[in-house]
Amino acid sequence: MNVSVLDAWAERDWTDGIQIDELSELDSLSVRTFNSNYEIIVTAPASGEVLVRGGARFPTFTSVRLSGSTMGGSLVKRGGVYRGLRLEFERAGRRIVTSPVVALDFVDTSSEH
Repeated sequence: MNVSVLDAWAERDWTDGIQIDELSELDSLSVRTFNSNYEIIVTAPASGEVLVRGGARFPTFTSVRLSGSTMGGSLVKRGGVYRGLRLEFERAGRRIVTSPVVALDFVDTSSEH
């Protein structure tokens, strides 16, 4: 891996996103990537388990683990959703990577349950 890529990763301030493990169960996110829109409902924050709907791979809510955000390579910001990076989901041992995130909205539903 290129040293400049590692430097950029290490120097990133990580303020343009959210960590799933800092959310509550049933909190939801609306994520728009370059190619698709996704609805994400947190089911187990500590392990990154979520329900996701959107894009070509998830036409209905599907239980997956949100591995985190990646630039498309082997570096993953575990459990995070960050603008400019790709979401990486894991389902049945398979990795599913989205196009880069362009917008992220958090919906706090904690007062509703």
